[in-house]
Amino acid sequence: MKFIAIIPARYASTRFPGKPLAVLGGKTVIQRVYEQVAGVLDEAVVATDDQRIYDAVKAFGGKVEMTSTAHRSGTDRCWEAYCKQGKPYDVVVNVQGDEPFIQREQLLALKACFEQPSTQIATLVKPFTAEDGLSALENPNSPKVVLDGAQRARYFSRSVIPYLRNVPREEWLQHHTFYKHIGIYAFRTEVLEAVTKLPQSSLELAESLEQLRWLENGYEIGVGITPMETIGIDTPEDLARAEAFLKAL
Repeated sequence: MKFIAIIPARYASTRFPGKPLAVLGGKTVIQRVYEQVAGVLDEAVVATDDQRIYDAVKAFGGKVEMTSTAHRSGTDRCWEAYCKQGKPYDVVVNVQGDEPFIQREQLLALKACFEQPSTQIATLVKPFTAEDGLSALENPNSPKVVLDGAQRARYFSRSVIPYLRNVPREEWLQHHTFYKHIGIYAFRTEVLEAVTKLPQSSLELAESLEQLRWLENGYEIGVGITPMETIGIDTPEDLARAEAFLKAL
């Protein structure tokens, strides 16, 4: 199977305008993401709607496509960039442009999901640990995932799922393995095309989680389990934390 990574990168961000071009350890964030992905998959391409990001990727020797400013989501942007490649791939991996520490092992875990023919979409989860604490588990900005016995996603929620009846809440992490969703996706190419045409669903609107649209429409989402945390950059404060993390490596 042939895998292509497409990295959506917008300049306009409410919380951190221009973050793909923010400097982290002497390189832009988008360059670090690109370098983490290139070489692991068969191809890597940045998809942007901004000339500054386009020029920056060209400057470090990366591959980049200019895409529409009208896209509703990174998924839509991925599909446009894929269509511009002019050659087929079996799976498109959507790697967020603010994930400079994505690891080779995580990408390989995503690839492994497609060894199961029924997998149409794949994503990653990380088990919460007791050290994370209850506040991390209850954080609504950290979606949780319930898996079935075949390691497929059955539901995503900002609430803690499942609810452990008759167990004190402060002991939940000692009695059950809860999974934190890591927002990296891979799609069989024909599935990516199909999901870009789906209208928003009721569960998606309720939880503000795009992946619920796919579940509501019957798509099988395979899940890779990783012990590694990703450090996404949404704010300038996140960038400072990422800089400290990089120095500690």
